[in-house]
Amino acid sequence: MPEMISTPESSNVEAIGYDQQYEEVWVVFRSSGAYRYPGVPEHVWEEFVRSSSKGQFVNQVLKVDYVGFRS
Repeated sequence: MPEMISTPESSNVEAIGYDQQYEEVWVVFRSSGAYRYPGVPEHVWEEFVRSSSKGQFVNQVLKVDYVGFRS
C-alpha cells in the first residue's frame, strides 16, 4: 500500500493513496476497507486529490472507468 493521505472531510472515504510505479489508486473506505484501482493515470490521481468530494469522485470516475479490487 502506498503512503496514504487522510481525508477527514469525507464521510465515506478515510484515506487515499497512489502507487506511481503500478498506476494504482488506493481508497480506504470508512465502512468497507481498502480497495485498489489499477491502471489509473497520474493526471486522474491529481484530479482525485483536488476534488472537493472524494466519495463523489470515486462513484463518478473510479467505479465507472476502472475496476476496483478489495485489498
